[in-house]
Amino acid sequence: METASALIDRHEPSDTAKQLPALTLNGFLAYLRSPEGSIFNPEHERLHQDMSRPLNHYFINSSHNTYLLEDQLRGHSSVEGYIRALMRGCRCVEVDCWDGAGLEPVVYHGHTFTSKIFFKDVISVISKYAFTVSELPLILSIENHCSLEQQRVLAHHMRHFLGDWLVMGTIDGSVPTRMPSPEELRGKILVKGKRIGPLLDALSGPEEDPCSGEVTDEDEAAEAEDENIRNEVKRKEKVTALCGPCSLAVGIRVAASQPLSLSPQVSKQSLAKELSDCVVYCKSVHFHSFHHSRQHYHCYELSSFTESKARKLIREAASEFVCHNTWQLSRVYPSGFRTDSSNFSPQEMWNAGCQIVALNFQTAGEHMDLNDGLFSQNGRCGFVLKPWFMRTSVTTFDPEHPTGTTGFRPITLTIQIISGQQLPKVANSKQGSIVDPLVRVEIHGTPGDCARQETKYIDNNGFNPVWYETLTFSIQVPELALIRFVVEDYDMTSKNDFVGQFTMPLSCVQQGYRHIHLLSRDGTYIPPSSLFVHIRITED
Repeated sequence: METASALIDRHEPSDTAKQLPALTLNGFLAYLRSPEGSIFNPEHERLHQDMSRPLNHYFINSSHNTYLLEDQLRGHSSVEGYIRALMRGCRCVEVDCWDGAGLEPVVYHGHTFTSKIFFKDVISVISKYAFTVSELPLILSIENHCSLEQQRVLAHHMRHFLGDWLVMGTIDGSVPTRMPSPEELRGKILVKGKRIGPLLDALSGPEEDPCSGEVTDEDEAAEAEDENIRNEVKRKEKVTALCGPCSLAVGIRVAASQPLSLSPQVSKQSLAKELSDCVVYCKSVHFHSFHHSRQHYHCYELSSFTESKARKLIREAASEFVCHNTWQLSRVYPSGFRTDSSNFSPQEMWNAGCQIVALNFQTAGEHMDLNDGLFSQNGRCGFVLKPWFMRTSVTTFDPEHPTGTTGFRPITLTIQIISGQQLPKVANSKQGSIVDPLVRVEIHGTPGDCARQETKYIDNNGFNPVWYETLTFSIQVPELALIRFVVEDYDMTSKNDFVGQFTMPLSCVQQGYRHIHLLSRDGTYIPPSSLFVHIRITED
């Protein structure tokens, strides 16, 4: 523990005060705005968690439709999407692969009007940025819609650009009984996708497999939801050409209003052995039931769920879902109805222990704030160790009814919102308009812990507003809770305007008098805008 004298030496500008030792007002302000005075514990900003546990014991920072910079109907595809995601600590990116001209596969949102980019350009960019922010493993979620010939091109490009980073076999040459750890996979790239036959066959002797094989095309049964919309888009294409883009939007709204049959349409897909061999630890399998998974699947296989399917499982068997996620990876992705690339709340999926909760990184807002907040800890490496009660195979934790689980220590969180400093004017507001700021504090966690409270607004003062208001929250499962501070410009006649926010895990909060540096809507700092608060946490 650092001494008071060392803190004074570092932050106090006056030599006379240092000799006393004491802090002047300037020294005290410098301390408050330093990492020691931040609400975020500096010890949690470095990589400090145990990285030697199986991969399924971690939440993994994950992106959906990573190639898109805009919406899923007419948006622009670009390798810039991969650069942005990887620089934000993302460790699972999605690549939708389709046949392209000249035997060069392309990446885009199939059956829509999104632009196309070459797969080889995507893999080339990934090879340059994969380990810039984090050295821990990266997962490529390959959605394969290519012919056999172009599947072999996919495999060639991955081997060429990724080289020894690409995992082509198990760590010790044997069939795994547990997933390897992030530490064991440091500097490695895993491919998620289909595979021909059991992994055991590939490790048990001379290669006798054919050059290609068939796999059931049922990895994501709920993909029917996406396909329904894509087919509707395709059907409306001719109408759009005649009547303009507005007709397309109307057609999508009509499609979204129609009931869907989500029964999986099991079919066969031809899979090239060269591409199959690239899949080792993340083999995609269709989810039938928790019982079926325990009886027939392995730890190195994973299932994908749309948000609606995941919610249904949480409603019907939340504790079973938590238990399932102690030994196998689960990936959850946005509904195909989110044609505007909006996001769902990842918190409800994390509550069930789902590791790969894929969001549209190009869409700013509350849900991306939660994602950035969770992964702001542990050196922003993209992996966060799940709470102990989500890692044991005998867990009885139920996020819908957590009070029945032993070992919890409920807390009371008391926050005094004291003041704000140099809050920015709202973009596009009337010239010379001064904000009327209020602060809202939100708790995101298990359903019983979710809450929000806000202060009164301060009239015409964005420079140094003072509230001195106390907000109190009771939290049953602090290990899963995130806290989000939001500053808004109060408007009596319409919706309040966003000013800034800061989101972080409750486990990373420092008590006492603290400052909070505010972030913009896209997650970048707004210097020197901040809040000054007092935090107290007491066990109930």
